[in-house]
Amino acid sequence: MRGANQSSVSEFLLLGLSRQPQQQQLLFALFLSMYLATVLGNLLILLAIGADPRLHIPMYFLLSNLSFVDICFSSTTVPKMLANHILGTQAISFSGCLAQMYFVFMFVDMDNFLLAVMAYDRFVAICHPLRYSTKMTHQLCALLVAGSWVLANLDVLLHTLLMARLSFCAGNAIPHFFCDATPLLKLSCSDTHLNEMMILIEAGLIMIAPFICILASYVRITCAVLRVPSTKGRWKAFSTCGSHLAVVSLFYGTIIAVYFNPLSPHSAEADTASAVMFTVVTPMLNPFIYSLRNKDLKGALGKVLGGAVTSKKSTGVSGVLKCSASLLAEL
Repeated sequence: MRGANQSSVSEFLLLGLSRQPQQQQLLFALFLSMYLATVLGNLLILLAIGADPRLHIPMYFLLSNLSFVDICFSSTTVPKMLANHILGTQAISFSGCLAQMYFVFMFVDMDNFLLAVMAYDRFVAICHPLRYSTKMTHQLCALLVAGSWVLANLDVLLHTLLMARLSFCAGNAIPHFFCDATPLLKLSCSDTHLNEMMILIEAGLIMIAPFICILASYVRITCAVLRVPSTKGRWKAFSTCGSHLAVVSLFYGTIIAVYFNPLSPHSAEADTASAVMFTVVTPMLNPFIYSLRNKDLKGALGKVLGGAVTSKKSTGVSGVLKCSASLLAEL
């Protein structure tokens, strides 16, 4: 009945993270730095994996997909916020808002699925090393990644269509730096119970199930590591697993806090802070946590930087970059 005019709002206003001019300048510099670090870090991972044939194995295939998704994930929210600051505007069109929400949710789902698949890959490699090559084939990895893209798009399409059917007549100011489901539901003057129910179902099926799989995989990995006779080997394995689980906990913990009870009385500031963690901080940390602790990948990164050096004819620049490459290899 409302198909002819689903919303009286033609655009929304993204209020951002702060209304104080001095804080806005600081936040602009901070988020620009974090975005550049995210893009550069993940892009280096993609280049290193693509350039080294020894890394064309399932583990690094999954890692390259995670890096690609993290670049897209950050690019969905941060550039718009930075552009609004430069242009002195807060406006985003109704269709642009729905599109941004679509891509944010899609890349959240993809991060979620890829983290689960990567945890399973490590479980097979550590607990069943003799069967790794037969269980984790290139075909299976490609199928898992393709299936993740299909499932993520179908899930997000449902949420976007449910959001598009709502009427927004209570205001258009979103106290956030991107179009998120929770503040949009609070602005709607329609019945949002179906949207809330689907968010809870999605959180249970799409988010919690992979999270449980990740925890189960790392429990099995921990049991296997405890049987390692070398104390140094056990400590190194626990250190690596601990850093992985720290990022996983940050990613899932902040998402659960925001979306498990979308209209709960928690403040907009708390929701925004949580959103910063899983949309900006986690994609920036992933290349460091999953990559720079890996000898093979550090070697490949050193070769990529070394290749860039040899293409330069200046010995001065060559010396500086070679030094950087060697320092990176020692991290």
